[in-house]
Amino acid sequence: MRERTSAGRSLALLATAAATLILAACGSSSKTTSNSTPASTTPASAATGPGAGKPAVTIGDKNFAEENILGQLYAQALKAKGYTVNVKENVGSTEIAYKALTSGQIDMYPEYTGVLLSAIAGKTTNPSSATAALAVARAFVAKENLTLLEPTPFYDSNVLATLPAYAAAHHLASIADLASLGKSVRLGGPPEFATRFEGLPGIQKEYGVNPTFVPIAIELSYRALESKQVDVQNVFSTDGQLLGGQFKLLADPKHVFGYQNVAPIVRNSVLSAEGPEFAATLNHVSSLLTIPAIQQMNKAVSIDKQSAVTVAAQFLKANGLA
Repeated sequence: MRERTSAGRSLALLATAAATLILAACGSSSKTTSNSTPASTTPASAATGPGAGKPAVTIGDKNFAEENILGQLYAQALKAKGYTVNVKENVGSTEIAYKALTSGQIDMYPEYTGVLLSAIAGKTTNPSSATAALAVARAFVAKENLTLLEPTPFYDSNVLATLPAYAAAHHLASIADLASLGKSVRLGGPPEFATRFEGLPGIQKEYGVNPTFVPIAIELSYRALESKQVDVQNVFSTDGQLLGGQFKLLADPKHVFGYQNVAPIVRNSVLSAEGPEFAATLNHVSSLLTIPAIQQMNKAVSIDKQSAVTVAAQFLKANGLA
């Protein structure tokens, strides 16, 4: 989903609909356990909040920085309302996370609508808009007694990146321009990119691209590109690494990579047990997550090496949710 200048610099202002946020670059570079939350994010009044006495909830997140941030944002906002929340970090890819949800190992996780349609629903054509994608995804999960809550303003889609020198040498502006290079172009991406429609099968079908595919772990995406292990790499449009303008992104005019707004996907039984404030809290958090906000938080974790726990706590505090 996926994946996003110098370490130690203070974070830029994050625009939201109602508040301006400054994330101070004060986090530790050491990894914080996924279910630990700074004491400052849980006010004393939470013990009497709408979540007090409700059953514990387990939130999962997928295996990259943006998902870790999202998991912490939702978890900490719920804890501030008195809910008891555990976080299972780095559950795995969409296929694994969805199975964990439907089998009851987790109660919810943040999902990308287009990935859900491709990887789980098996769709090989994309809806015509973000709104249509959400509607189709909601109808699909409803059959599993699941609900997709309100989507984020930000979207995070796959995007193909290359070094400017390589793009200039081969006259690359769009994914279609890769077709003439055939097998000579080495295209990197996570293993699932090779099988999902919004990956290799889609660009082969829609653009006639037939590269040499190189499996690259998400966390090594930019290293593989910079070390020239690959010529083109699948990354994510909200990566903090893209803020510096060091990479050329190839246009996707046929929208093979779909519409990828995020929405928490929750088991219906959990929504019923937790009460209306549960969904309202999650929807409020989602409404604040603009592209600038999530991109700066991604940078804080992936580049500045702050913990997702700390970054999420700072964002929520600045927006009055902690």
